[in-house]
Amino acid sequence: MKPATVLIVDDTPANVAVLADYLEDQGLRVVVAQDGEEGLARAHFVKPDLILLDVMMPGMDGFETCRRLKAHEAVKDIPVIFMTALTDTGNVVQGFSVGGVDYVTKPIQIEEVLARINTHLSLRAMHRQVSEHNQTLRQEVAMRLQTEAELQAIGNEQRSLIAKLQQAHEQLLQSEKMASIGQLAAGIAHEINNPIGFVNSNMGALQGYFDTLFGALDDCDEAIKQGADQPHIAARYAQIRKGADIDFLKEDFGDLMRESLEGLKRVKDIVQALKDFSHVGESNWLAADLHRGLDSTLNIVNNEIKYKAEIVKQYGELPLVKCLASQLNQVFMNLLVNAAHAIKEFGVITIRTGCTGPDWVWVEIGDNGQGMAPDVMKRIFEPFFTTKAVGSGTGLGLSLSYGIVNKHGGRIEVSSEPGQGCRFTVHLPVNPAQAEPA
Repeated sequence: MKPATVLIVDDTPANVAVLADYLEDQGLRVVVAQDGEEGLARAHFVKPDLILLDVMMPGMDGFETCRRLKAHEAVKDIPVIFMTALTDTGNVVQGFSVGGVDYVTKPIQIEEVLARINTHLSLRAMHRQVSEHNQTLRQEVAMRLQTEAELQAIGNEQRSLIAKLQQAHEQLLQSEKMASIGQLAAGIAHEINNPIGFVNSNMGALQGYFDTLFGALDDCDEAIKQGADQPHIAARYAQIRKGADIDFLKEDFGDLMRESLEGLKRVKDIVQALKDFSHVGESNWLAADLHRGLDSTLNIVNNEIKYKAEIVKQYGELPLVKCLASQLNQVFMNLLVNAAHAIKEFGVITIRTGCTGPDWVWVEIGDNGQGMAPDVMKRIFEPFFTTKAVGSGTGLGLSLSYGIVNKHGGRIEVSSEPGQGCRFTVHLPVNPAQAEPA
């Protein structure tokens, strides 16, 4: 089979050179263009299998270039992946609205670009296969009736293609999870900056206080050396204490030290929460403390929730649960953030836990927000279904959560009425069958 062709449209030669060299090393055929007009011309001439399109270019930007591509029958089905430093929701939504299938952020991680290219080339190849098989089927029906054996063979082939499409769908869900982790890391960096800032400031002040204190003590020693029996020594010492404000320094030193230790503890807690949440590198089923996972997730999403709701914990006694802890933490994060978004002004989010017999545990996350109508509740676990405004959500959070809980052999129950809030209850087996070695 001939190698797939990738058209790169970017006005920065250095970026194009590095990316083109890497993709060619991976066995892809690369064609380049330096602006939107040239990109349109080469797309019509070469008919590439995929286009990497820079958003910010002089003249015609990437969004307009994509619109014009999609307006032509000959090239409208070519998948377009945007390359952009504009990562706000509005620009991402605009990219999808003009016909893009994906986007990568600058500075580009070259391995990520290759992974996304391979995913969309596979999807397009499967789409072509389905189209070709459908055309063949229409032609055969026009000529003669299909025999039962032929229909069975075609059915088996179609089932195989559906299975492959399902795998691609799960890959997209995983990509959504990784995007959430990236946003999470940015939030953690923001949270760490504040305690680090005041710790550094306090340490600088402490240094100044120590310098002043030791200088005053040196002056006292010098005054005492002048004569212990001379009355002016005591007066001089009192003057030095007053000038250096020794009493204030002693009092403020304790306050500054306590603040510094508190700041360092906050940094330590935040970093530990990130580790507990992500469980980086863990791919095995391990016995985990769900309460610890909930607490670390609360630390992670604190900035999202603290202005919207008070957290009320009603933890029961839970055994350790064999699970993929990082995936369950992803479920807890989605449910907590959704609960905060459901509250208009300021409300209460309640987290309850407990056991159902010796083999099952449950985690309930409830809010006193807007609630949901029955017709909405029927669709909340559908991929891409969302009640949020355009650009405020992808509709994948609850779908991903449903898949994770199902993978653990559990289930999610939801109870809600309009204006009465909502409760999501996650039921999990203590020792799921999926965790047992084959």
